[in-house]
Amino acid sequence: METSKTLILNSLQIGQKINRMAWEIYENNSSEKDLILVGVQKNGFLLAKRIADALARIAPLQVRLFDLTINKKNPLEQQGLINIPIGELEGKVIIVIDDVLNSGKTLIYGVRPFLAIPLKRLQTAVLVDRNHNRYPIKSDYTGLSLATTLREHISVELEKEGEEAVYLM
Repeated sequence: METSKTLILNSLQIGQKINRMAWEIYENNSSEKDLILVGVQKNGFLLAKRIADALARIAPLQVRLFDLTINKKNPLEQQGLINIPIGELEGKVIIVIDDVLNSGKTLIYGVRPFLAIPLKRLQTAVLVDRNHNRYPIKSDYTGLSLATTLREHISVELEKEGEEAVYLM
């Protein structure tokens, strides 16, 4: 049985959502000198890179980009691995970014490594929020809020610039 795919966002629309999110991030952090964006591997990091590029075009901020690796199937197996020395994060604004917020599980485990650090602010951003939260976490910056059924799936394709797409399956 073939799964039907419905295009939700095309490449142009994704670019518009990313630009709007970048402006919101800048507006809420305009007094900062630098921001740290942490993308959850793999699509979250690709989205974080696009947001960092958009911020570089519009804001006089130093934006540092890092990736976070989480075992999405079993996040308790090990704490998320981040490629930045923890000491460099103290007193900073960190934005954890993922492509889709479904139950909140990945995002809540994504912020976990930062909870023991005295940060200035910890924020989250997602391209698509499906509104099925089972964990007490929300997105501070959302590209698209989309009500779906639990049986439906969101597929985000960000690998090839100009061919990005978000599908409902």
